[in-house]
Amino acid sequence: MSLVVVAGTRPEAIKTAPILEWIDRLGLERVFVWSGQHYDYLMSEVFFRELALPEPDVNLDVKSGSHAEQTAKVMLKLEKVLEKESPALVLAEGDTNTTLAAALASVKAGVPFGHVEAGLRSWDMSMPEEINRIVADTIASACFAPTRLAVMNLLHGGVPLRRIWLTGNTIVDVVTKFEKRAEEVGQALIS
Repeated sequence: MSLVVVAGTRPEAIKTAPILEWIDRLGLERVFVWSGQHYDYLMSEVFFRELALPEPDVNLDVKSGSHAEQTAKVMLKLEKVLEKESPALVLAEGDTNTTLAAALASVKAGVPFGHVEAGLRSWDMSMPEEINRIVADTIASACFAPTRLAVMNLLHGGVPLRRIWLTGNTIVDVVTKFEKRAEEVGQALIS
């Protein structure tokens, strides 16, 4: 059985890189699905190249649309991937329409969903991202919280402790990995 890792925006590409690297290092079978929510691949390609991200195994190519349209397109197309792959777990990170759609499609297909970056809150329900976060956390089988505060937010929101893991933040992993290189590039630009 494989893991399905879903991303679809430039920030998700950056933050998902350590997850894919970890899965590959462990030798686990995985399918990397790119939703295409940020659909200009050329604008995303630099992140794939610089972070040594693998090419997506599946590109859902959902492109633009309203929040409902994007979410529905990802759900419809991801459902077919889940039927074909029968994964043990679906992972998605963040608070985008892609994350919400991955959570909903997974749970409706009877596949456990893992939410990376779980428990982050703005407390502003006028933000679509806040709604996406709350729904994804509520229905996730596993909530991977980046901070102790995120764990507290999950507990306060009714998520049982048995579904929460304090993991740290993947963006910190990326920054740490590329810190020296960024300093070298910065010095070269100054010189």
